[in-house]
Amino acid sequence: MEIAEHIEILDREGRLLARAAEQAGTGAAVPTCPGWQVRDLLRHTGAVHRWAAAFVADAHPSFRSWEDAPDLNGADLVAWFREGHAQLVATLTAAPSDLRCWTFLPAPSPLAFWARRQANETAVHRVDAESARGGTPTAVGTDFAVDGIDELLRGFHARSKSRVRTPEPRVLRIRATDAKEAWTVHLSTEAPVTEHGDTLPADCEVAGQAAYLYLALWNRLPFPQITGDTALATLWRETSGVG
Repeated sequence: MEIAEHIEILDREGRLLARAAEQAGTGAAVPTCPGWQVRDLLRHTGAVHRWAAAFVADAHPSFRSWEDAPDLNGADLVAWFREGHAQLVATLTAAPSDLRCWTFLPAPSPLAFWARRQANETAVHRVDAESARGGTPTAVGTDFAVDGIDELLRGFHARSKSRVRTPEPRVLRIRATDAKEAWTVHLSTEAPVTEHGDTLPADCEVAGQAAYLYLALWNRLPFPQITGDTALATLWRETSGVG
C-alpha cells in the first residue's frame, strides 16, 4: 500500500475511534481489552499518536519514551485525543519523502513505516472503542487487512520480543481466503520466521477472510476455521500479545 493510503486510513480510523468513544462514554468497559475503560484506550492511543508525530516532526534519530497522557476525562479527554490525532495526520502529510528518523520495524522508508504503523495502531484500537460502544463494528478493508497481517507476522513477530515459541520446530499457516494470500510461520525456540506462500506443509492452518483474520491475529476476535494441531492456535492466543 502507498503512504497516502495509510495516512487516509489513519485519518478515517481516528475519527471513527473518537466518535465511538464519545458514544460509549469514557467510563465504559472495553470488552476487547479486559480491564480497560474507554478513558484508558483514549489515553494510550492519544499518547502514541503524539509520540509518533514527534519522531516525524523532529526527524528524531533514536528511541525516546512517550509522555503520559494528561489527567483528563469525558469530553475534555475526547477533545485531547482528536487534537493529537489531527496533529499526527497533518505531520505525516507534510513530511518529506526522504525523512530520516527512528523506526522499529522494516519498511521502505521511515515515513512509510510511521504511516503504516499508526494506521494499524489506530484501526485496532478503533475496533476496541466500537466494542465498548456496542453494535456492528465498522468493516476493515481487505487490502489494508492483508497489509496489516503482513506487518504483524513479518514485522512484530520477527523481533526477539515475540513470545510465540515452540520447543520443537512447528509450522503455522495463515490463509486469507478472500484475498488468495497465505503466510507460513516457522515456529521454534527462536523468534518466528514468516514467509509468503504455502509451499510447505503446515502443522496447523488458520483460514478465513482477511479482515476477520486481521482482528483475530490481534486477539480481537476468535480464530475462524482451524485445521490440524489446534494447540498452535492456542499458543498464538496465549503468547502473541505485543508489548
